[in-house]
Amino acid sequence: MKHLHGTGVALVTPFGVDGSVDESSLRRVIRHCIDGGVDYLVALGTTAEVVTLRPAEKELILRTVISENAGNLPLVIGIGGNDTVQLGEVLDTMDLTPFAAILSVSPYYNKPTQEGIYQHFKYLAARTDKPLILYNVPSRTGSNILPETVIRLARDCWNIQGIKEASGNMEQISTIIASAPDDFDVISGDDFTAVSTIKAGGIGVISVLGQGLPVQYGQMIRTALDGDLKKADALEKDLLPGMDLIFREGNPAGIKAIFEYLGLSGAAVRLPLVEASSQLKNQIAGFMNSFSGIHA
Repeated sequence: MKHLHGTGVALVTPFGVDGSVDESSLRRVIRHCIDGGVDYLVALGTTAEVVTLRPAEKELILRTVISENAGNLPLVIGIGGNDTVQLGEVLDTMDLTPFAAILSVSPYYNKPTQEGIYQHFKYLAARTDKPLILYNVPSRTGSNILPETVIRLARDCWNIQGIKEASGNMEQISTIIASAPDDFDVISGDDFTAVSTIKAGGIGVISVLGQGLPVQYGQMIRTALDGDLKKADALEKDLLPGMDLIFREGNPAGIKAIFEYLGLSGAAVRLPLVEASSQLKNQIAGFMNSFSGIHA
């Protein structure tokens, strides 16, 4: 997955005042990311509020991402959930030609055993010839994909080629990197662990903050991948307050507040999520003002 090294961004879904998908704002966000130098785009991930999107809205979002990207960057699509057979039907029927890989979250709510997680992803891998990236985010799913399960899947399924690791557990992340096959890649799924994951041998990040500050965030990731860790640490220190702020009232409320500040989209989210508070928006504006060249 050499084309997925570096900074990927988990795109938001902007909403209009009537609650509908705001296609024009989504195009502006995509252009902001492309112009800012990110390495690839992830559509229909957690940050897109995918669980509250209707099928027709998902189709609109995908058409918009493909159209606005216009072949500039590799695209990754999120296809995940807790109904294994239904996901297999999606993989059987959907045209995945525009996408370089599939990002698939571990089943949530059901709380499967490690064997259940293994069988779920083995089933999905057999239904597609696209590279499949596991997505481990225990804080949302309620279950952790243990390193031994990741390694077993990597060895048994040729097209399971990586994992987006958002456990925040660097010991676990390091174990996967050290033990998985050489052609299996680990991507940080957490802005806070991106540089640490690269130091341990990871290939980059799928970021939330990176879509708001693509130039600055991308510089941090490229610097880390180039081995200039002292500089990467310094850049990370500058960005850490922003990482904290955008998750303080939940994702994607914080990153949408950044886009509102930048004038790229509104800050609306869908219930049961709520828009960032005025206090948080003011704190985010202060953080954004600290970066040269970033103005409201």
